Amino acid sequence: MIEKIVIANRGEIALRILRACRELDIKTVAVHSEADRSLKHVLLADESVCIGPAASADSYLNIPALISSAEVTDAVAIHPGYGFLSENADFAERVEKSGFIFIGPRPETIRLMGDKITAIEAMKAAGVPTVPGSDGPLPEDKSEIVRLGRKIGYPVIVKAAGGGGGRGMRVVHSEAALLGAVSLTRAEAGAAFGNSTVYMEKFLENPRHVEFQILADTQGHAVHLGERDCSMQRRHQKVVEEAPAPGLTEEQRSFVGERCAEACRQIGYRGAGTFEFLYENGEFYFIEMNTRVQVEHPVTEMITGLDIVKEQIQIAMGQPLTIRQEDVRLQGHAIECRINAEDARTFMPSPGRISELHVAGGPGIRFDSHIYNGYLVPPYYDSMIGKLVAWGGDRKAAVARMRTALDEMVIDGIKTNIPLQQDIMEDAKFAVGGCNIHYLEKKLGL
Repeated sequence: MIEKIVIANRGEIALRILRACRELDIKTVAVHSEADRSLKHVLLADESVCIGPAASADSYLNIPALISSAEVTDAVAIHPGYGFLSENADFAERVEKSGFIFIGPRPETIRLMGDKITAIEAMKAAGVPTVPGSDGPLPEDKSEIVRLGRKIGYPVIVKAAGGGGGRGMRVVHSEAALLGAVSLTRAEAGAAFGNSTVYMEKFLENPRHVEFQILADTQGHAVHLGERDCSMQRRHQKVVEEAPAPGLTEEQRSFVGERCAEACRQIGYRGAGTFEFLYENGEFYFIEMNTRVQVEHPVTEMITGLDIVKEQIQIAMGQPLTIRQEDVRLQGHAIECRINAEDARTFMPSPGRISELHVAGGPGIRFDSHIYNGYLVPPYYDSMIGKLVAWGGDRKAAVARMRTALDEMVIDGIKTNIPLQQDIMEDAKFAVGGCNIHYLEKKLGL
């Protein structure tokens, strides 16, 4: 039994983890930077520990400080949330070597899936569909690189093996530009990720972004919880997510979902994870796996009735999954709008004090957020301050509820992207569903 957990994160996900711990009767330790003393979960936790100054490098990314916080409070486990160190294999390893439970996959699994090349190899072995590509690192031989480019067919995309989040990649439209693009991407990858290995894939020009949520326990059981469509993006950052993905059939869902679950069984995966795919012309192409809980996990919770964070914690305790695949039933439709403290037109961050807050309510509405009246949004971290989720019996009903909820939301004192979300919900093509990953940027003229 885990009796006390250190929540190694901040903001809405930290509060989300605290609430799950409360339901499981587990005590909590909130770590925080000097700038985050007034965070809601810090005020609600059983204990709190300041781990450093505002800068993330000196606080939320400070591994010795995080482990020390578990030692001085006699905690048993550490939950990394998402972002920061959640997919850092070295952190997971340090946690376990220090005698604590890391609520997430094993360090070796994080390393396996964190390297895009080894991840693709593992997915191919499990029968997960992948993008046609170089099938490994690009060689130093320039003529061989050119041959691979011709074999795959242009356009291609050169990617850093250790990249992620839209960084470390370059689209190449012609053979003449290929070698220069490879050289530049290698240099950038080495500087940004400490790993200059790159690979090449076919570039899909108008795909959707569809991802599958999985849960796997330590007894070798794994299930998928259906898929989410996260195609409404700006500069590779998700803006709106929904579940299930519009237009997918039950046959497609079962085919890809079961292969994701089988991949988890084969690699000995533990915890919650997400398989991300590009989806074009009825075909799925694996791009990467996120070995953590996702920002958009609430939409899956809303259509399945499951608590993914509680499942994470129970798996870390060594307990088997509470469900089998046949128990998973997708009901209705859910949409999530990320609410950011930023100008809706320029996207410039808008830190400051919230002078008035009115949260939307009503049937099927959920708002995951750490903000409150008088809360000072700091300038040091990601601009997301909440996630507004609407559930309905079908997609049309969910969109209608989201429109109403966005109209009801009041966040004064700072600027937010609520006007942008309102515009998306009124968009005729979004109403139909199935927009590709470039649609929002084209709509915004970016």
